[in-house]
Amino acid sequence: MTIRSFDLLQPRSLPEAVELLQKHGDDARAIAGGTTLVILMKQRALHYPYLVDLQTIPGLSHITQDSDGMRIGALATINEIETSETVKTHYPALAEACHVVANIRIRNMATIGGNLAHGDYQSDPPTVLAVLDARVELMSAGKVRLLALTDFQLGSYETALLPGELLAAVIIPPMPQGMTGRYVKFTTGSSEERPCAGVAALAKIDGGVCHELRLAVGAVSARPIRIAAERLAAGKALTAELIATIAADAARTIDPIDDVRGPADYKRHLVGVLTRRALQDLANGKTETQS
Repeated sequence: MTIRSFDLLQPRSLPEAVELLQKHGDDARAIAGGTTLVILMKQRALHYPYLVDLQTIPGLSHITQDSDGMRIGALATINEIETSETVKTHYPALAEACHVVANIRIRNMATIGGNLAHGDYQSDPPTVLAVLDARVELMSAGKVRLLALTDFQLGSYETALLPGELLAAVIIPPMPQGMTGRYVKFTTGSSEERPCAGVAALAKIDGGVCHELRLAVGAVSARPIRIAAERLAAGKALTAELIATIAADAARTIDPIDDVRGPADYKRHLVGVLTRRALQDLANGKTETQS
């Protein structure tokens, strides 16, 4: 199918882009990499008479790190995040999660802003960003607001973006000293497919004792879910028995969705398996991503 005709609007600043979105209302949609929106428009599942091209706005693809943490511009591509030495140094689990998104062609086009604004629950980066306590910076006319990622993603393809509002950046607080991360995913087909389930874990382990543990589960329910793992692990060694307890708790906590990648019971089982695998790897000092 061919895309129905539309006008491509090319603002030179975020305020101008916001103004165009507000002017055209429901007839307009922001476009960045277009890896999802263009497909949906080709399939005629969606149509917008006006597309606001964010690629014409300079300075939105930055990746910067300071004492307050990391700021990633909305137009930073998944590949730019994956290959950024700054990201790999400070947040290696995020770099690794971006590495397993689809294929290199998609990663070269897809942006982190578009990934999050689309609200697809079957995605890798949001799970790691949730466990990193990331926030999103949202811009509208004369106003900027910050939301925790877990408050921004409301449900399947549903976000807290208001009409005329744009996602401008992702902000990640500094990682605690000595904390390491792990992202584990499972796909029901090729490695390029969207995850059937994904688990992100961060742990601070010193002298065999876990002093802090964060756990998030993604791709199984309408948005990433933080698991209250800290209460089970703080001040204890990550033994096989404790890991099994945390994994079982994670599987009980989630509310999986039946979809083409598997029924709810299957996903619940997967979450238990992936959580156990992620925590075992952290306990053994292994931090690279596995898919």
